[in-house]
Amino acid sequence: MSITSANRLELLQIADAVAREKLIDPDLVIQAMEESMAKAAKSRYGAELDIRAHIDRKSGELTMTRVRTVVEEVEDFSTEMTVAEAKAYLDEPKVGDQIIDQLPPMDFGRIAAQSAKQVILQKVREAERERQYEEFKDRQGEIINGLVKRTEYGNVIVDVGRGEAVLRRDQLINREMFRNGDRVRAYIKEVRSEPRGPQIFLSRTAPEFLAALFEMEVPEIYDGIIEIKAVARDPGSRAKIGVISYDSSIDPVGACVGMRGSRVQAVVNELQGEKIDIIPWNEDAPTFLVNALQPAEVTKVVLDEDADRIAVVVPDEQLSLAIGRRGQNVRLASQLTGLDIDIMTEAEESERRQAEFEERSKLFMDTMNVDEVVAQLLVSEGFATLEEVAYIDIEELLSIDGFDQDTAEELQARARESLDEINSKALAEAKELGVEQSLIDFEGLTPQMLVALAQDGVKTIEDFATCADWELAGGYTTVNGERVKDTGILESFDVSLAEAQEMVMTARLQLGWITEADLHPEEEEAGDDGDSATEEAEA
Repeated sequence: MSITSANRLELLQIADAVAREKLIDPDLVIQAMEESMAKAAKSRYGAELDIRAHIDRKSGELTMTRVRTVVEEVEDFSTEMTVAEAKAYLDEPKVGDQIIDQLPPMDFGRIAAQSAKQVILQKVREAERERQYEEFKDRQGEIINGLVKRTEYGNVIVDVGRGEAVLRRDQLINREMFRNGDRVRAYIKEVRSEPRGPQIFLSRTAPEFLAALFEMEVPEIYDGIIEIKAVARDPGSRAKIGVISYDSSIDPVGACVGMRGSRVQAVVNELQGEKIDIIPWNEDAPTFLVNALQPAEVTKVVLDEDADRIAVVVPDEQLSLAIGRRGQNVRLASQLTGLDIDIMTEAEESERRQAEFEERSKLFMDTMNVDEVVAQLLVSEGFATLEEVAYIDIEELLSIDGFDQDTAEELQARARESLDEINSKALAEAKELGVEQSLIDFEGLTPQMLVALAQDGVKTIEDFATCADWELAGGYTTVNGERVKDTGILESFDVSLAEAQEMVMTARLQLGWITEADLHPEEEEAGDDGDSATEEAEA
């Protein structure tokens, strides 16, 4: 298979045709040919030789050369030679010069030609993959249309024009079936470059797909007048989206619904009849949640911001509506707001409040030795703990009907006496558990807290300083997409995350693990800025 003058131009024509078909640079194809021919020549002359091939880009003429480099000491006789040996080829050779010998035309043979073909195909394939990755890597987050090419193990392979994309089985809407040749619209979820080529992953279940469809149907969203703030989906069944308008004259819900529901209906049709609730966004979490739980009516909302939890009270007849079929409505509302939702009926909430009332009344009766009437009066006025009775301004107690100065003072004295007794017992228990004096003297920890810490193995100030804030105050972590509660050692004492962090940092400061600058870096920076400003003013 020697390259004759008759087919030199044909070589260039083949390279150009392959480049056009694969949509790659023709020079990449020619480079692949050069590399393949060099490899074929090495199989004849010796794989250890440095043989290079060059195809003239205009005439198509093939030139084969052997290259050797001039070095001080030869390590590889196949590719190197000394300065003395190089004098036979150059007048004044020096280290680094190259001796280039032209090789005669050769007949590659069938095996060599087959090897050359494989190299060309491999290089062309690599160039094609690189081109495809460069084209799609910046399109992540877009909606794309394609034709179903085939189905493999439930995954749909989609022809997207200049490549193939994968619509995995778990990214298909329930009961959705595609046949070869069907048109499909999907969301480009991820584009990865892998050894076997670029992988384009599509999705029809992603919340972003729903948002992108609304952006296509609602011009106000495309223009930025309306923004989709949150999306929650149960693909193929139901979805909720929170929208806000930055123009007071435009109703975000009405704009998304469209005239006679035309806009939302277009999205519903694309999503196989998925019902969509469009909800006005509100910065106030309880208000937004009340909207998100529609069509159920909410009578009361109690928000726990530290725990990202919210308790919702609904009328008895509205409970099933608020929860939804298989918990769908409350689950979507929870995803939309980012809050864990506890739903209870008015009857259940009344029972809970009654149980709390009785529990607090019993606490005051047992610890302060007062009768049931006095205990219930204290609870009715909002007192929940002994500390509140013992250390509140006495005027607050005097404002309760039937309480005079002597009664108020006696109640506070009994509360303080009871607290002292409880604290003494707790402190003795903490010492028995092995709590060291350094931790007992640490400001901010009550005796009851010391007992809880000791039961968890925290007995010295060094132990306390190694704790993380969430280990003390508790928190939430996400495991496999589900929020999991982490119970803190001091969570039952209503220690917030910020308070826990401050105590841990103070302990580390006392131990010398950190400095004041580490504790308040922003103050130091502000001080530096102030000094700089003063210096500039003086200058």
